Amino acid sequence: METEGKLEFNKILQKILIILFTFAVIIFFFFFKNTLFKSTLILRNLGNISLDPEIAFNNTKPTFLEFYAEWCEVCKEMAPKIDEIRKEYSDEVNFVFLNVDNTKWDKYVKNLNVNGIPQVNLFDENANLISTLIGLQEEDLIENALNKLLKKEMTHEDFISSHISDITNSSIVNIGPRTHG
Repeated sequence: METEGKLEFNKILQKILIILFTFAVIIFFFFFKNTLFKSTLILRNLGNISLDPEIAFNNTKPTFLEFYAEWCEVCKEMAPKIDEIRKEYSDEVNFVFLNVDNTKWDKYVKNLNVNGIPQVNLFDENANLISTLIGLQEEDLIENALNKLLKKEMTHEDFISSHISDITNSSIVNIGPRTHG
């Protein structure tokens, strides 16, 4: 009889512990969701506050255009740095953020030959493509490129070959922005 009582007590105790653990996990995620998902939220916010590309290309300011995806770990890693750069240069430069998963931007993905993300394209005030940066980029490189662009010291010839982060060979035949090859 005592062992049946102990077994029943242990089953109730297990159920209580499972409920408490589940409750603790829910509370943890509720209170720390902004910390855990901060870079994803920044990336989503950049997409939401983005200037429309047509407006950017027609307002006689240089344009910073980034292609990204919310699932892209490199995009999420760069998001806080890019947000700081945007805040610093927003008076002088248009900032456009296009999610490659949104088919609305397919025209730009195709026209700008996006084959990896993140891809940053820098345009002068006349909407001429000056530079393309693909993959993980250092904040200093982006700021230097923007400073040269603003001082009109950077021409297309300065960046005739795109700056691409290290990419290992891939067995994927058709690499594109959505394959994250």
